[in-house]
Amino acid sequence: MKKVYRKLIWIRDPLARVKRHVSSHSGFRVFRDRRKWMFPFLASFVLSVTLLMSVIYVQFDTSYVEESLPFDNVLEESNDYFVESRLRMSLNSTGNSNSSEVPRLAYLISGTKGDSLRMMRTLQAVYHPRNHYVLHLDLEAPPKERLELAMSVKSDPTFREFENAVAILLKESLNWDWFINLSASDYPLVTQDDMLYVFAKLSRNVNFIEHMKLTGWKLNQRAKSIIVDPGLYLSKKTEIAWTTQHRSLPTSFTLFTGSAWVVLTRSFLEYSILGWDNFPRTILMYYTNFVSSPEGYFHTVICNTEEFKSTAIGHDLHYISWDYPPKQHPNSLSIKDFDKMVKSKAPFARKFHKNDPVLDKIDRELLGRTHRFSSGSWCIGSSENGADPCSVRGDDSVLKPGPGAERLKELVQTLLSDEFRTKQCS
Repeated sequence: MKKVYRKLIWIRDPLARVKRHVSSHSGFRVFRDRRKWMFPFLASFVLSVTLLMSVIYVQFDTSYVEESLPFDNVLEESNDYFVESRLRMSLNSTGNSNSSEVPRLAYLISGTKGDSLRMMRTLQAVYHPRNHYVLHLDLEAPPKERLELAMSVKSDPTFREFENAVAILLKESLNWDWFINLSASDYPLVTQDDMLYVFAKLSRNVNFIEHMKLTGWKLNQRAKSIIVDPGLYLSKKTEIAWTTQHRSLPTSFTLFTGSAWVVLTRSFLEYSILGWDNFPRTILMYYTNFVSSPEGYFHTVICNTEEFKSTAIGHDLHYISWDYPPKQHPNSLSIKDFDKMVKSKAPFARKFHKNDPVLDKIDRELLGRTHRFSSGSWCIGSSENGADPCSVRGDDSVLKPGPGAERLKELVQTLLSDEFRTKQCS
């Protein structure tokens, strides 16, 4: 059982309103965490004592001050030790990506009670050996369903061979370029070969995040209201409690809103976690008292940060059919929406009912998915007698783009045009 959980890990979205489940492994985690900080603490203590002794020694040896300090050259030559320098180096070095370098994508696929089977279907539809995947079932899902999902991944021979179907992205995996979040009701409209082919020609600094300034009734209702969310303290979902008091609007930053579905770069997410100016954490604290915080947190951070505001492209790369009015909830897609989905040129669409026939049509006509996985150049096995060609893996850096790549390429070219980009963060 331990081996299963090591390969399949569920993480909690920092903006999701659920409480961390306390398991029987919590004692081990505490001990493991204690080991992590014990060595840095001892190292810091030894360094502090050494520095103290050096200061005492300087007081008795005036010739010491004429010599260069042993750390001078280190500080001059190792600016990459600091977050600010690392970030700027990352922005500069990845600004013009090598078109021959195939990127890696990091997916978070989330679901709730009853979603494990269609999460598995979505995972297989977006799977590529180069990518990384995290599967997240919230606390509404029973332990049995979590175990079934873990065993489904564990028993799949492809996942077992490649061993990259799960990762704790920023912590565990250092080798990915974009983060993409999907729900169990999302589905791809292009193959991963199509996706990687188009993204290989993009700057590694481009963030796709639909955004707009928070105004009107949303500004008054969401930004000014003071709420109490029991989901932050209880293990089960509970309705938000509204108070009669209101708070004033912030004056040091502008509030933005938009789609909760994003395609974000590693450099931006590193800033969101390690931001040296503490701005991302300030915004995170602000959005704990906010309705639907995933529709505003990243949007507000990116559009209020000089290093990143020019990288924000106002599109979520999804086809969504909204209700009329007030465009607050997506309609469920079906066969009648197929042509519209294709014409949108988007790589993803939502939302779909479980096992809707349109998903089979997408598999056949857009993804070439006849077995478990969508077609890709990495699948080099034989398909004779109904065999799965993806059971034998080829070179995952070789891509075979199809019509989906042409559609996505046209969409990206439009989004990167000067006319479209002048509207970003405004």
